Amino acid sequence: MTSRLERITGQRLQSLNRLRACGVNPYPHSYHPSHTTAEAITLFEQGKSPGDISLAGRIMARRKMGKIAFLDIRDASGKIQLCFRQDILGPQRYEFLQEIDIGDILGVKGELFRTKTGETSLDVSDYTMLCKSLRPLPEKWHGLVDVEKRYRQRYLDLISNQGARNIFILRSRIITAIRDFLDSRGFMEVETPVFHSQAGGALASPFLTHHHALDEGLYLRIALELHLKRLIVGGFERVYEIGRAFRNEGISVKHNPEFTLLECYQSYSDYNDMMGLVEELVSHIAREVLGDMRIQVGENSIDLAPPWQRLCLRQAIEDCSGIDFENHPDTLSLRSRMEEMGLEVDPAKERGRLIDELISTFVEPKLIQPTFLLDYPVEMSPLAKRKRDDDRLVERFEAFVNGMEIANAFTELNDPLEQRERFSQQLEERDEEAEVADEDFLEALEYGMPPTGGLGMGIDRLVMLLTGQSSIREVILFPQLRTKPRS
Repeated sequence: MTSRLERITGQRLQSLNRLRACGVNPYPHSYHPSHTTAEAITLFEQGKSPGDISLAGRIMARRKMGKIAFLDIRDASGKIQLCFRQDILGPQRYEFLQEIDIGDILGVKGELFRTKTGETSLDVSDYTMLCKSLRPLPEKWHGLVDVEKRYRQRYLDLISNQGARNIFILRSRIITAIRDFLDSRGFMEVETPVFHSQAGGALASPFLTHHHALDEGLYLRIALELHLKRLIVGGFERVYEIGRAFRNEGISVKHNPEFTLLECYQSYSDYNDMMGLVEELVSHIAREVLGDMRIQVGENSIDLAPPWQRLCLRQAIEDCSGIDFENHPDTLSLRSRMEEMGLEVDPAKERGRLIDELISTFVEPKLIQPTFLLDYPVEMSPLAKRKRDDDRLVERFEAFVNGMEIANAFTELNDPLEQRERFSQQLEERDEEAEVADEDFLEALEYGMPPTGGLGMGIDRLVMLLTGQSSIREVILFPQLRTKPRS
């Protein structure tokens, strides 16, 4: 039995053939509209009639009433109604409209006018087929109901869902605002390698690939840190990169294996300076892009204006879970205490990862307003400098908003001997995701890196926050999905 989609596709193929038989090229090389729909409507409503204009866009709706037909077209800037009149186009050109379907892309010429209902419309004097669509748009053209289909066929989501389009327009503006902020403060944008001979700069599982010409295995980077700090050694005092990172870990509403990361490094600063930078950066973006530092995310009204709350990590965990991790100085002791509380504990996890689990389970969900968690155990942060008054801790913070981590920063460790010792100690503890000593990086540190503050911020999560989304897949144009067999 022929499916509805097959019938519609067959009908459109027949229409395509009729167009070609009449000498119409249904896929011309170019078309140059004089205005966008938004520009044209704005000029007309300001009383500045642009006269005879040309527009182009995709047909989203059509209504025919005898000798008059109304079609709606949408371009990147918005939608406008088109009015086709038989007495203007002539009987033949008017009848030819029957070959035009919803989803086709059309170029039109004419003058703007206001209908009896007050809608600004274009009185069409001529039209050109720019692209014949062979498949119908989603049912009712108001959006896809199947969430997975929205992610797999994002182009359909963008055609039919203005809300989705707005998210990605805002994402672009957010990234522009980040660059403007950092550039204005003397940071230089750089690019560093995606392929690494060793996976370093974070505790995460990497993706492995193979370079055929060199005949050696390489890792897709899990962080940008180690190469950016090489640039600090080289004398660039403020650098940043916005780039893709890859972590071979689970997929969730907060994590995509391929994600966009901002990392920046500032010489002669520490994690206190980085806290100020984060507060100013995020509030600047909200003000520039949204026009307000107060945002609404679900039921939560969140104020991004500085200063943000600062909490000691140790105290926050004790307040939320009842566990003081300083009373459990080794893995076995902490694991036993967590098991006493009824928590399922992975026996392969070392003390640092158990503390991280306490954060995500008990503390993170409660951090709705912008909050910095300060001063982490040294084993959790092999690249951070020890705290000035307590060498069991490092000068590190994580920034949380709406129960989600958005940033991580250190006072960077620049002692090459201690850095080598930290790497070695991690390997001795046999953490499967331990930092492996990067000899070239360690050699760079031996030439001398000034005191430095470093920051990493997840762009996807920041966009989630500023657009009020609860799933990371809503803010990534093409999120990672399981490969679907073709039927």
